[in-house]
Amino acid sequence: MHSDTIAAVATAYGIGSISIIRLSGEDALPIARRLCKKPDLKTRHATLTPLYNLCDELIDEAIVIYFKGPNSFTAEDIVEFQCHGGKIVAEQVLNAVVSAGARLAQPGEFSKRAFMNGRIDLTEAEAIAQLIEAKSEDAAKILAKQMKGELKGYVEDVRDELLHILAYSEVTIDYAEEDLPQDLIDQILSRLEGLRLRLSDTLQASQSRAGLMQGFKVAIIGKPNVGKSSLLNVLLNYKRAIVSEIAGTTRDTIEEEVKIGTHLIRMVDTAGIRNANDEIERIGIERSIEAIEQSDIVVCLFDGSRLFDEEDSKIVALIEQYKEEKAIVCLLNKTDLPRSFDAKAIEAYAPIELSCKESARELIKVLEKIMDGKNVSDEMMLISARQINAVKKALNEIEEAKSPLQEQELEIFSFHMNMAIKEISSITRPYEHGEMLDKMFGSFCLGK
Repeated sequence: MHSDTIAAVATAYGIGSISIIRLSGEDALPIARRLCKKPDLKTRHATLTPLYNLCDELIDEAIVIYFKGPNSFTAEDIVEFQCHGGKIVAEQVLNAVVSAGARLAQPGEFSKRAFMNGRIDLTEAEAIAQLIEAKSEDAAKILAKQMKGELKGYVEDVRDELLHILAYSEVTIDYAEEDLPQDLIDQILSRLEGLRLRLSDTLQASQSRAGLMQGFKVAIIGKPNVGKSSLLNVLLNYKRAIVSEIAGTTRDTIEEEVKIGTHLIRMVDTAGIRNANDEIERIGIERSIEAIEQSDIVVCLFDGSRLFDEEDSKIVALIEQYKEEKAIVCLLNKTDLPRSFDAKAIEAYAPIELSCKESARELIKVLEKIMDGKNVSDEMMLISARQINAVKKALNEIEEAKSPLQEQELEIFSFHMNMAIKEISSITRPYEHGEMLDKMFGSFCLGK
């Protein structure tokens, strides 16, 4: 438990109907009593009361709620002041509690205290942080499950299985004279392979649906003057990008967020890709290619009113490089003009014909379908690069452990198992060697 009491505004900065100021620590209740001028506050009871600063000046009339530790978010005493919205009132209340003995909380310190006090684990802390910035409804559903401990339970299951496997190995090393099964190595290999498949499935599902958590990124590409900026404007429903008949008007990437279906996505309008003599335009084209590499979906525009040319051919060659790893959507733009374009080169991509000046409804439907295709399933998902990296390392240790196991070099095998447990445990809580001993002595009848 921490001795000092921390305070912070818990609602978003700005003007709103309500602002919440939160206190946590052993002096939370005394400080609240001092501001309320009340001898006591009932636990989990909303009390409407005036709030005063230390000079006895009225600040506001607010609702005060007291949560007695350990039955609170941080497992410490917490008091929440729900005052009228607006930064001035919230700052006055915050200044008053600081003057009364609290200190300003560091970023994330409430969640850190909840973790340090055993109220939440690392997976739940990460879910809380990411839920605030969720980019889609599906992401919010996944994060809500993880706040309830779904990933924690999954990791505990994997951890428990690894501990059992390690215990088998340690027993074989230290208690070889005991009555152990002859096919022990085969049993361990079978359990290890099942675990490897389970972790691999989770890793693949998490990587393929990364856009759900981080937000999908869509790059709009094409040669100059095919309508990329017009498409961005119609998707945003306002004139964000400059539209001109002059080729090369867009010389740098332009990024904007737009909601499509249940997903908040980042649209990137890129510079026209062609052989450029202008140094600034050349840099813009390089950034366009970087945008493709960083995107989840590539929307490729062709001008239906112009003949297919060498620049179009280069665009086709470019998307061919990424078709296996990214979703590619081809558009044949300017259907309001006479058709001259030969679409044979892009027919494999089932191009959508439209006029960006009029509507992008068909494109929106396709984008929504692609993103919904990566929606929530029953498969477990990892929600951060840290978690994904931990599973990758654990899988690597499992692979490295197979050879020494088959050669019955059990000390080396146990080393890799310990490392795998350490990596997978880092997702939730540190691994302690004593856990393996508990498994070992709990699973085998030793010292008869």
